[in-house]
Amino acid sequence: MPPGQRRYGEHDQEHYDRPRRHTRPRTKERPSYDDAHDGLVLTVDRGRYGVVVEGVAVTAMKARPLGRKAVVVGDRVRVVGDVSGDVGSLARIVEVSDRSTVLRRSADDDDAVERVIVANADQLVIVSALADPEPRPRLIDRALVAAYDAGMKPLLCLTKSDLADPETLLVTYRPLGVPWVVTHKGGDLSDLLARLQDRTSVLIGHSGVGKSTLVNALVPDADREIGHVNAVTGRGRHTSTSAIMLPLPHRGEVTGWIIDTPGIRSFGLAHVQPEHLIEAFPDLDEMTEDCPRGCTHGADEPECGLDEAVERGEADLARVESFRRLLAARSEPAY
Repeated sequence: MPPGQRRYGEHDQEHYDRPRRHTRPRTKERPSYDDAHDGLVLTVDRGRYGVVVEGVAVTAMKARPLGRKAVVVGDRVRVVGDVSGDVGSLARIVEVSDRSTVLRRSADDDDAVERVIVANADQLVIVSALADPEPRPRLIDRALVAAYDAGMKPLLCLTKSDLADPETLLVTYRPLGVPWVVTHKGGDLSDLLARLQDRTSVLIGHSGVGKSTLVNALVPDADREIGHVNAVTGRGRHTSTSAIMLPLPHRGEVTGWIIDTPGIRSFGLAHVQPEHLIEAFPDLDEMTEDCPRGCTHGADEPECGLDEAVERGEADLARVESFRRLLAARSEPAY
């Protein structure tokens, strides 16, 4: 036996024999959650999720098995635990259903990380003031690109028409076939309401364009804080700090949902590919079948099928130019 080493004996056995922890054997089987309830995520706030379950407002947290999977406003989920909605109660989100649409953006155009804004919305309402603050067409273009990429229908909502003529801006978007409504403070919102019925609509726009004013008028108990435009910078102050999904009431029934989002100042489009954008315009997409391999369909592309279609009189030049403006918006600054 080497010097300094003693023999293992019975005294050591008594000292080292300790009860082992009883752990459950690992299994690949996942819980079935047969008792889970269907829910809809209305708010997200620092790891807590506001979920409506069978008409009851429930607070929930994300279950650990979901890992880093994001849960966002608009997600349809499965919830277990305390769904009573009582003060202090807490449920768990255990499953996230497949999303029909995903509206996303990157922080910057060179940022590869995509940020999901909302899920399962079918209409993007781009709110722009005609004045105070001045409209920013580049941001409108970027929002349109994001809508087409997500498979959502766009709607251009022009506010403050009592301050400026909407035609100045509408002439830019008519060739694209973008539907539009015009409003002003205190005015009739029946046209807008009709386009929101039976849809899940996301409202986006700069701060100060009147987005929260619209939400408060459409959903009287929404109580969204209204901001004001800085007289020096011409920009609005951010009032909404997080997205929230609200039921759209009509004659005592919920006929749609609207999602109010914080005011945006940039809309990164690093995730959008040209081939996805052209697919949103089937008439133009057909004209690019014979384009050279790798053609982006931009204005500087040689032998692009869009140019040939215009020369043959088969494509409207204004529509092609409008599409190419959206295509260029992917790489141009938002302002």
